Amino acid sequence: MLKEGITNTETVIVNKDNSAKTMGSGTLDVFATPAMVALMEKTAWRSLIPYLEDGQGTVGIHLDITHDAPTPLGMTVTCESKLVKIDGRRLVFEVTATDGRDVIGRGIHERFLIWDEKFQNKANEKADDA
Repeated sequence: MLKEGITNTETVIVNKDNSAKTMGSGTLDVFATPAMVALMEKTAWRSLIPYLEDGQGTVGIHLDITHDAPTPLGMTVTCESKLVKIDGRRLVFEVTATDGRDVIGRGIHERFLIWDEKFQNKANEKADDA
């Protein structure tokens, strides 16, 4: 059962693939903001896996974050998430990313509980109508 206080930690090593230069969010070999966003979403999403029913999932619906410090290639970024509010099917997380030296990003991430098959079918209908 979902409850406030659920936490998770995920890490990633900064490399050329997740650099701003490669991801198209800048020109430098530093950890890209889109990569940090993906890590924050992944950390929150994975925290919920043990608590979901078969066929149930979550989707990201809102991000309000800052990217406060650069991280060069070779360093490890660690993200921590904490479920701080449950409002029906809306789940609110605090997320923080660090690189062993600085807090590089933080903010709020919201996810929504869904039924995977129903959600996928709804998305597929868009393609059928196009």
